[in-house]
Amino acid sequence: MTKESHPFLIVLLAAVIATTPLAVDMYLPAMPDIAHDLNVHIGGVQQSLSIFLAAYGVGMLLFGPLADSLGRRPLAIFGLTGFTLCSIALAFVDNINHFLFLRALQAFCGAAATVVVPGLVRHLYQEHTAKGMSYLSMIMMLAPLLAPSIGSAILWVSEWRSIFVVLAIYGALIFALVWKWLPEIGKPVNDQPKAAGNFFSGYKIVFSNSLARPLIVSMMLGSFAFFCFITAVSFIYINYFGVSEQVFSVLFGANVICLIVANFINSRLVTRLGSLRMLRTGVVLALVSALLLCVFNFLGLNIWFSVFSIAPLMAGLTLISTNTDALVLMKFPHNSGTATAVMGTLRFGSGAFAGPLLAFFYTGNAIPFSLLMLTGVIGVIICQLWFAYSDKQIAAIKNSVE
Repeated sequence: MTKESHPFLIVLLAAVIATTPLAVDMYLPAMPDIAHDLNVHIGGVQQSLSIFLAAYGVGMLLFGPLADSLGRRPLAIFGLTGFTLCSIALAFVDNINHFLFLRALQAFCGAAATVVVPGLVRHLYQEHTAKGMSYLSMIMMLAPLLAPSIGSAILWVSEWRSIFVVLAIYGALIFALVWKWLPEIGKPVNDQPKAAGNFFSGYKIVFSNSLARPLIVSMMLGSFAFFCFITAVSFIYINYFGVSEQVFSVLFGANVICLIVANFINSRLVTRLGSLRMLRTGVVLALVSALLLCVFNFLGLNIWFSVFSIAPLMAGLTLISTNTDALVLMKFPHNSGTATAVMGTLRFGSGAFAGPLLAFFYTGNAIPFSLLMLTGVIGVIICQLWFAYSDKQIAAIKNSVE
């Protein structure tokens, strides 16, 4: 299997992984309608997002090692089947408890499908994994760009239940394409039956790698900064700066376009400059942008100063995310599923802290949002110093042995 013999395979993989952002973002405009229809406070519906992310993380932890031992194709088929069936069931729920349970199950099944994707990308692109991840992210970013608008359009012509019908149709379509075109990348690493105690042995391999640890923490802190934006952006733009929902959609879409552009640039340059250099370019860009965002919000300047500082900040964060993922995956050719599970779980886990921290530091303005994003970026810088120190120590040990 090569990318030349399957020229559209990267598009299919992006479509598989897009199930998660579609499931997260498409129903956001419908939250008030869901709360009214299920006769529950809006906070009860909002919990479904945290529950979805938590269940997704648990699913990643379980299915990551299974991807390494059982293979990618069976998990993708299982996950898409479950995702589709749960989406159908969500269209017929009549109380909040069933809604929350099915959202958790939908996320759990979706994790089985998405956890296999980075390992397949690594197999396709080998030493150019960062380039493949950039292509993947660039295509996949269309999902969060379009999802809120799709959800709003569905609400314009129908009710909230139709959103989950559309998700079910999407899941069924991707299932059919995966069944037809998704190949297996090889036999499991170990065909011998695994004892229960050895099931998570891959996690020990991942966490014991001294160079992988600072990269994983870099990914976590960059994701924390990104989820601070996702969590607070509607409040910042609509409530604080007072823009309309339509203008908010345009501004949000512009930020997603910045992510796509950053991934396109990364795909063009990473094979020549390397993932580590592109990662550090992203760190510099994110630091300068985050500092400017803090200054602009401290001074109380108008929305456009924030908009034009957030745009390059988003670009810097996506360079950090894409290249840390690639660097970690390259270190674990036989445990890519487990490494993906680690990154996915910690990415969403760190993102889950964004909401509580933003609520704790709430002041009614954009300053806490700016400072928390800056904190995440500074954390990435510390991790990169940690990585450089560890790399230097390993090189010194090798030289002394030789």
